[in-house]
Amino acid sequence: MTASLTRRSLLSLAGVTGIGLAVAACSSGDDGTDAGGSTGRAASGSGSATPTAKPVAKALTPAQVPLAGGVTITVAGSGLAAVKGVTVGGIAARDVTATATKVTFTAPHQAMYTPGSADVALFTTAIEPSPSANQSSDGNGSAANDGQTGATQDSATATPTPTTAPVPDASTAVATTSLAYAALTDVDRQLEYAMAHWKDYNLAEYGTMNPIGGDCANYVSQTLIARGWQQRSDWYNRAAGAEHSATWTYCPTMDPWLSANAAEFGLTRRSLDERDKVKVGDIVFYDWNDNDSPDHTTIVSEVFTEPDGTIRIKSASHNQDGPYRDLDEMIMVQHPGGTAWFHTFDA
Repeated sequence: MTASLTRRSLLSLAGVTGIGLAVAACSSGDDGTDAGGSTGRAASGSGSATPTAKPVAKALTPAQVPLAGGVTITVAGSGLAAVKGVTVGGIAARDVTATATKVTFTAPHQAMYTPGSADVALFTTAIEPSPSANQSSDGNGSAANDGQTGATQDSATATPTPTTAPVPDASTAVATTSLAYAALTDVDRQLEYAMAHWKDYNLAEYGTMNPIGGDCANYVSQTLIARGWQQRSDWYNRAAGAEHSATWTYCPTMDPWLSANAAEFGLTRRSLDERDKVKVGDIVFYDWNDNDSPDHTTIVSEVFTEPDGTIRIKSASHNQDGPYRDLDEMIMVQHPGGTAWFHTFDA
């Protein structure tokens, strides 16, 4: 009687609580799945995914890079697999790849070729590089503006220059570190000088040629001195410009002089359609009316490749004074029908 009651009581209890017991039994199985093949955690809806590790940047190599950039940087750390974009000093880097323990990218040039520390910011969204925006200043008595008759690059409306894409602030990055830009090469020193003096003329040492037609060749020659060239009997500027050669200050004389001495200087003259051979620090000559006599010269400050493969050439100059003047704007908008060519350094 007692045993029978006990058995009936247990069966009754199992009938009331059978669902709960069944779930408990399934949850404790060896493979952790219920009859439907789902995990107990997923079936209950109360589980959570493994937390994603917070990205941490622990080390960066090399810690010092040229002002012109172009070197591969590696950031070692943890939780970095989600990184898709990098900025250095606010400039988007190219060739970004990431794994859980490292991020690699190609360092961009320093924004104004100035030595110093730069923030390296890592983002989980891709950041499209964009060409450097130009500035302009004619505060050194230049009324020539390279002889243009059309709009300046500041006021032009029909322009091939796209709107610069916004770059996220480093404060919104998932991880940050830093590197140091330094003037390590001849090109670095050339562009450091070019950016220091595109609007602040070095009057004490070289004067200005604006009163006699324009300072563009004088400025380009100065950057070549900063690159490591030496003044010579057929190319010079002395006594703050009081004494100077036409090869130093006058485009129609400077251009053929460079060609005549190309082997000695390590230069190659290239046509406009050879822009894929152009590098930062190379020399550009412009012929506004396509009469085979140059009217203007600049120093290449940026070579930018668009997503469609189009190569943009930016350059620093006097008359019009600017650090990143766009070659195509100069010959299509400011001087329609103009042309240009290059003297590129072989090394």
